[in-house]
Amino acid sequence: MINVIRAPHSGFCFGVKQAIEKAEAAALRSDSVDIYTCGPLIHNRTVTESLRKKGINMVLKPSDAEKGSVIIVRSHGEPESFYSEAAARGLEIIDATCPFVQRIHELVKDAYEAGRQIIIVGDKDHPEVIGVNGWCGGSAVILGSADETETLDTEKLIEKSVLAVAQTTIRKEIFDEVIRKLREAGIDPEVKNTICSATSERQKGCSQTAEKAEIMLIVGDKNSSNTLKLYEIAKKRCKNTYFVENIRDLPLKEIQKYNRIGLAAGASTPESAIKEVISKMSDNITDKNEMSMQDFMDDIDKSLRLPHGGEMVTGKVHQVTEKEIIVNLGCKKDGIIPLEEITLEGDQKLSDLYSEGDEIQAKVLKTDDGDGSILLSKKKLEAGEHWEEINEALENKTLIDVDVIRQVNGGVIAAYKEVQGFIPLSQLSDRFVEDSSVFVGQTLTVRVSRVDQRRGRAVFSHKAYLNEERQKLIEEIWESIHVDDIVEGTVMRFTDYGAFVDIGGVDGLLHISEISWGKLKHPQDVLQIGQKINVKVLSMNSEKGKISLGLKQTQPEPWSVIDENYRTGQVVKGKVVQIKEYGCFVELEPGLDGLVHISEVSHKRVGNINDELSVGDEVSAKILEIDKDRKRISLSIKETLEPPVFEDEKPKDAPAEEPEAPEETSDEQSAPEESEAQTSDEDQNQEEAGSEEKTEE
Repeated sequence: MINVIRAPHSGFCFGVKQAIEKAEAAALRSDSVDIYTCGPLIHNRTVTESLRKKGINMVLKPSDAEKGSVIIVRSHGEPESFYSEAAARGLEIIDATCPFVQRIHELVKDAYEAGRQIIIVGDKDHPEVIGVNGWCGGSAVILGSADETETLDTEKLIEKSVLAVAQTTIRKEIFDEVIRKLREAGIDPEVKNTICSATSERQKGCSQTAEKAEIMLIVGDKNSSNTLKLYEIAKKRCKNTYFVENIRDLPLKEIQKYNRIGLAAGASTPESAIKEVISKMSDNITDKNEMSMQDFMDDIDKSLRLPHGGEMVTGKVHQVTEKEIIVNLGCKKDGIIPLEEITLEGDQKLSDLYSEGDEIQAKVLKTDDGDGSILLSKKKLEAGEHWEEINEALENKTLIDVDVIRQVNGGVIAAYKEVQGFIPLSQLSDRFVEDSSVFVGQTLTVRVSRVDQRRGRAVFSHKAYLNEERQKLIEEIWESIHVDDIVEGTVMRFTDYGAFVDIGGVDGLLHISEISWGKLKHPQDVLQIGQKINVKVLSMNSEKGKISLGLKQTQPEPWSVIDENYRTGQVVKGKVVQIKEYGCFVELEPGLDGLVHISEVSHKRVGNINDELSVGDEVSAKILEIDKDRKRISLSIKETLEPPVFEDEKPKDAPAEEPEAPEETSDEQSAPEESEAQTSDEDQNQEEAGSEEKTEE
């Protein structure tokens, strides 16, 4: 029989799991801000690629990240200088440094500030060691093996107070050997064994498993230091050791030669990768033994050669006592029916109902009751009506509720009253399920997929129920909302062309042109992920499942209420949003712009309006005219300014008309005509600009 032995403590350690959780949480913000990791979060390309698909990219140093973005400190940790560089660039830091590594940083920093010499036992090129060295100004002595102690300037080190720490994933025997060599050389450091306890336990578990196995598989990324160490440990104890980075590396032909297969995984290896390897091996073993995955529970029967839990069996009564009935089932174990598993009426005894040699049917509760017998139940068998209910649910496509009682390979076992059935992993949820144990103890509503009453088996699907409920919810929403309805929604995600809003289980598109009466560059200028907003249903297409929403329609269009808020002669404040040769446009509120003609910018003659104003400037202006028919507002900035006062240098008895006076008068008289002409040009330009904007929308 094939036996796969999984080494204890295989897979994600605490520090790596914490880093992944922090990164997954940060990924939810990737629509609104750029997120990076400085180097790979962990040494596993599958995980790194998965994070990239979720919007988390990788940079090599803080200066490579966009200003104002988010940067995640990986589990290996970073030097002290990293934090100051990130702060100087305005980066938000999410620190996912492993707690065990953070402790080394604190030890090293305190010792360095006290003037002590630091010795790090580890790989000088490993990111964890580089980070630790950064907390003592890069002054640490780094030793990767005992042989490297030969190159030390021992006289200098003897004179100093020395602190020795270890890379968290280094093998303990290497650390101990380096310390021994240092002491032989006359150096007596204060030793802090900072090897992660999980690392020690993982290496110990790998070693013990390799000793039992005929073939050993080490699952993980080849760039992972701790996974490579597991391979070295296993290879010493099992010559048939293979490094499996992905299922393509599985030596399937070799695996078929052996019955005891050992498996260990590094701290950066995700559980999904381990299960994928086991599943692939199971498929290979299944093919080898000509077994069917559909008959999963039959496989157990064949391998044990015993009836399984929940099966109905027939046997002969071998012995009847006051407390139980012993049944010969024709296999290597007898069946036992306890008194409490048989229905008795009044003062009946077991001997009143059954005698030696009687044929009896019962249901298997346990294949081993602790005394080497098979535990049976007559009561459970009498619950035949429960099977009828399950068969009716299958035929009529109705729903039933089941209780999940235990986890098995490939799914869970769930009970409907006295009937047990199997829920495959793929049918537990409408989302990916990595660990089916979380469902144990829950009551699930399911559809019945398959029934084999003769063998006492049923297959259920919770996923089918969830899909149906979701479809019902969608149909209810489509029936309950109509065009022009105002509904509450939650902003879920952004795109360049708008935002998707959840309106009770269905997403609708809020186009960027329907968010504000004014112009927007991006939806996040005015919205946030998770924000609750009231939106208007603009259109619905049930065939395509599309709903268009509007936000600006929940507020009055500015021109429709302009008389309530603005009047001629009123001084208003606004922001310069556009500059043309003939003037500038000032936004009074979203969707309401006014034109300040170049002649109305200043009391002095303005040749180039850019010399006076810039886009984004906040200005005060006086309303000269409101043309509701053409939807135009004329503004004047100079009307809000005090006119300049010029000192009259002419003598009192000077002639009334100076030679240049007529020219000045002429200029003044021609100004309105010039202004009028420019205004006319501006009107035309405005109309053209409006036409272009509508075309773009």
